[in-house]
Amino acid sequence: MPTRDDLQFLLLQARVEGDPMRIEEQQSFARQLAVSDEQVHGLDILATPPDDSMLQDVHAVLVGGAGDFGVVHPNDAIIQLMEFLARTASRGYPLFASCFGFQALVKGLGGTVIEDHGRAEVGTAELSCTSAAARDSLFRNLPDHFDAQVGHKDRADRLPDGAINLVESGPCPHHAIHIKGTLAWATQFHPELTGEDNRRRFENYMDEYGILFGADEAQARLNGCRPSLESNSLLRDFVELLSD
Repeated sequence: MPTRDDLQFLLLQARVEGDPMRIEEQQSFARQLAVSDEQVHGLDILATPPDDSMLQDVHAVLVGGAGDFGVVHPNDAIIQLMEFLARTASRGYPLFASCFGFQALVKGLGGTVIEDHGRAEVGTAELSCTSAAARDSLFRNLPDHFDAQVGHKDRADRLPDGAINLVESGPCPHHAIHIKGTLAWATQFHPELTGEDNRRRFENYMDEYGILFGADEAQARLNGCRPSLESNSLLRDFVELLSD
């Protein structure tokens, strides 16, 4: 098995040129995986569709957020991403996807994702493990309730066959899944982000959140960003599964 220092990750990103979150996202994943920045290779799927041949040179695929893009009304690049993730997960190839990546995997495998602005979650939220989490090789070390960084207006409405629901919240009943029999996991929340990371990202989209929640509520959610040590541990534990 490869050591932590040997592992190479392909990070699939859907972010426009100039989005400051593009580089920060790569760095955030590297930090929480506890690997060097050079081990996380970003791919702009808007310019280069992911191809199965790319898996030959990496040990796992990562997917993060998307800024201006979503899977409810996908463009061609997002459709190609969803198809790639479905193939990758079905083959049992190691995969960890968060937020937009979670939604792309759910829809790619045949589930449904809906717009639900009334249940939008932004900032830091307390989430709850389902009973299945205690039996999961990656999520079993999480406490029953934990804080995590969130930032979504869409959510999974129906999970695909073979997806085990591991985490939930009041507004969002499907917050993390494991594809049964594979090394593919996905979270609606952001284990790659700390409270400070999410605060910076929140500030980058403050105008949009002000419209969504109102200025006072958006500011209150920003002020409520706090650490999320338990959820941040997931990516390091994912590396342990790859290097055992």
